[in-house]
Amino acid sequence: MPILIVLHRETSTPGRVGNVLRALGYGLDIRRPRFGDALPETLDDHAGAVIFGGPMSANDPDDFVRREIDWIAVPLREQRPFLGICLGAQMLAKQLGAKVAPHPQGRAQMGYYPIRPTAAGHAACPGWPDHVYHWHCDGFELPAGAELLAEASDFPVQAIQAGHAFGFQFHPDVTYAMMHRWTTRGCERLALPGARERHHHFADRAQHDVIERAWLNRFLDGWRARMPMSVMSQAAE
Repeated sequence: MPILIVLHRETSTPGRVGNVLRALGYGLDIRRPRFGDALPETLDDHAGAVIFGGPMSANDPDDFVRREIDWIAVPLREQRPFLGICLGAQMLAKQLGAKVAPHPQGRAQMGYYPIRPTAAGHAACPGWPDHVYHWHCDGFELPAGAELLAEASDFPVQAIQAGHAFGFQFHPDVTYAMMHRWTTRGCERLALPGARERHHHFADRAQHDVIERAWLNRFLDGWRARMPMSVMSQAAE
């Protein structure tokens, strides 16, 4: 069965996450609710779902933002593999009742920053990178009942798990081409407090990307295996 992919811009792609899932044999059912695409009432016809990032905030009043946050109740209720990346992670946090907000001192993360996996993070997936790529101004608190998988300094909550649902504040999906687009079209964000200068994005990628890419492959391989066995048996019939 395909993986449901939720994107937020007309030009957005699932990047490296999409590449890994295709290599694992999955088709991608790409939806853009912002532009009128509906989300399924159940994930019976999907192997899992991923909500990606975007320039908007999980606190925005737009109808599609509210609908996506509400829709996350579907994979949570059906115990299906769900992954939220950046905005998608903040939407997951809001669905679970946690606060999403800008940094209190107005700091942002644009570029590579250190990350500290917790014991629960190492148990969920070994071999974490010590730096990961970020592109965000908002952060989120740890929802009640969720496990903290990784933490950092300016934005303490970096990765969470709630059952079969995971949320990453960082961007393991970013390809080299995406990094060029973001640092060019969004260059004004690189002047925000805490953001890295553009040349550091590419120099740091040369140092940290190999480990982040290997970790993502391991994570997604384990993530997709979280589908209930009953559903996998039905799909094989």
